[in-house]
Amino acid sequence: MVIALAHDVVITMGVLSLFHIEIDLTIVASLMSVIGYSLNDSIVVSDRIRENFRKIRRGTPYEIFNVSLTQTLHRTLITSGTTLMVILMLFLFGGPILEGFSLTMLIGVSIGTASSIYVASALALKLGMKREHLIQQKVEKEGADQPSILP
Repeated sequence: MVIALAHDVVITMGVLSLFHIEIDLTIVASLMSVIGYSLNDSIVVSDRIRENFRKIRRGTPYEIFNVSLTQTLHRTLITSGTTLMVILMLFLFGGPILEGFSLTMLIGVSIGTASSIYVASALALKLGMKREHLIQQKVEKEGADQPSILP
């Protein structure tokens, strides 16, 4: 997941560099917003994968990832599309002060949406994520074997 977040920032910074856009505080703020937005999308996808590992007992990890991505794709695209429309309006009507912020957000949210769907989940699958990694094991409470000090 961290690699997908770094991917979003690096690609966004690369596009800004390609356009020769100077980095200022509004662009730094928008990069942090892109990280937060991408993290939220990645958490939604990862949570659905975890839920499906519990529900679908006989599926292979590939099948479970595929089902999970299919289930979250509509939500992710609607959320990102709505955000992109608002950011586009900021870019068009926000004036020169918001131009850098909104352009960075346009690039970052687009890249972040793609990476939360394709990069983060594919990387988790490639690294060998299995059911055992996502289902919590019951752990005894620390100090449960010691007598209580309260009367």
